[in-house]
Amino acid sequence: MLTFDDLKGSRVELVFGEQALEARHVLVVLKHEGKWLLTTHKIRGVEFPGGKAESGETIEMAAIREVMEETGVTVKNLVKFAEYVVYTEPPFCKAVFTADVVAIDEDAERFETDGALWLTDEQLDRCDTLSFHMKDKGMNELRSWVEQHA
Repeated sequence: MLTFDDLKGSRVELVFGEQALEARHVLVVLKHEGKWLLTTHKIRGVEFPGGKAESGETIEMAAIREVMEETGVTVKNLVKFAEYVVYTEPPFCKAVFTADVVAIDEDAERFETDGALWLTDEQLDRCDTLSFHMKDKGMNELRSWVEQHA
């Protein structure tokens, strides 16, 4: 487990495996053909796709939907590999997945983002428009896990 404070001062625990809190948020960290799938949120900046599960939706369904809505990319073979718990009031838990890319629809309607952004390791490391989420200690750990296991 990795514990740190995010850039907004909230305590965060990154756990590889299961955590006690029920995850209702999702984050999808995937690399396809040597590039990371990201999106540009119109307010926060560049980040991995993710969001909240809707009523009646499993976290797996939410992960697939959020990736499609934010990037136009269809994914399958989801693997939940971590949980990212943010201790705000109330605390919340993000289930962290990786997945395989099935299809890329560059003309898909986007919600809240500017669509898919594919970056190499070097481009991601040098990106100066990252969201605050992408600048914390946990993101490098998540990228490292995907590199080693996916």
